[in-house]
Amino acid sequence: MPVTANVDQVVADIIRWASIESPTYDAGAVNRMLDEGAKDLAAMGFRIERQAGTLGFGDVVVGRLDGAEPRPGLLILAHVDTVHAVGTLAGPLPIRIEGDKLYGPGVTDMKGGTVLTLHVLAKLIAARGGKLKRTVTVVLIPDEEVGSPSSRATIEAEAKKHAHVLVPEPGRDHVCVTGRHAVLRYNIHVHGQPSHAGAAIRRGVSSIRAMARLIETMEDWSDYDKGQTFAVGRVNSGTWVNVVPVLCSAEVLCVAATPEDVADIDQRLRTMRAPFPGTRVTIEAGPVRPLYVANAATMALYAKAKAIADAHGWPFDHMQSGGGSDGNFTGALGVPTLDGLGVWGGGIHTKEEFCDIRSITPRGTILAGLIEDLAG
Repeated sequence: MPVTANVDQVVADIIRWASIESPTYDAGAVNRMLDEGAKDLAAMGFRIERQAGTLGFGDVVVGRLDGAEPRPGLLILAHVDTVHAVGTLAGPLPIRIEGDKLYGPGVTDMKGGTVLTLHVLAKLIAARGGKLKRTVTVVLIPDEEVGSPSSRATIEAEAKKHAHVLVPEPGRDHVCVTGRHAVLRYNIHVHGQPSHAGAAIRRGVSSIRAMARLIETMEDWSDYDKGQTFAVGRVNSGTWVNVVPVLCSAEVLCVAATPEDVADIDQRLRTMRAPFPGTRVTIEAGPVRPLYVANAATMALYAKAKAIADAHGWPFDHMQSGGGSDGNFTGALGVPTLDGLGVWGGGIHTKEEFCDIRSITPRGTILAGLIEDLAG
């Protein structure tokens, strides 16, 4: 009998997970979320391996369920970190249900898709007497929202051992992801000249003013139709308002749809010049998500998923997405990867994030069918 999702139970479990706040930069909070995820995996029969966090991030949890057949199996990638700070629940984004919408931090990105995947996986394991035909590995990742700098090596090493990868990142209405643009991060530092901002301002050169000019330059390079974009999301500078700031730092997120665009972005940023005399610019490259373009094996995975959707009369399309995920790493390695399989909703990365409860049934059915086909 086909495995289906119990919507009420899935909603309850999403609420349980979302109630554990886990912003990326709070390793302790992320580890509390990983404790919960590891407990859920262990209850399903998975052997738990826990890798101590590095670079100031939380741990990495790897759950393994050995299969009956000694063949490469299925890898499921899911991150437990969110962009929402501790205190969001008690403040701007409390968990609540309004009609078909479940609001809360991370309910769509991506605790909802993770919980749903574990839910249907548990039902399938139980229906098979505790063991599937092929090995299933679940990796819970602590730092996806900042490019997975501490977990990339584990993700890639695990991908090379497996035949297929599923990533329950947020979906779009009846659309999954078969490719992702490259995502590049850079740290830009502008160095100015210090001075008293009141008594001797003409002797100084403001690094903030210079950075403001560079931000306009960088963001004006964006070509939205082409899919090549530049976005400055973090800026830090200043000590006292009466001191001309000598250092201003910014982090820029760049997205590229082709290898040529990747090279162009790198060239533009590395050759950027200071806008004023008395200032200089230094550049540091940050984490990179490589370009992931669908290969024939990924499209075969999509065909399996579409056949499941078609059997229920649901539309199901695919796309190459501008948003990065850990699927970038596995897809770039050539491992068949189907991404964006999670619940859909809206307000992702904002204080209006919600999961569309109506997406649980179609996405759960597709996930269950894929897992059964690939590992059951």
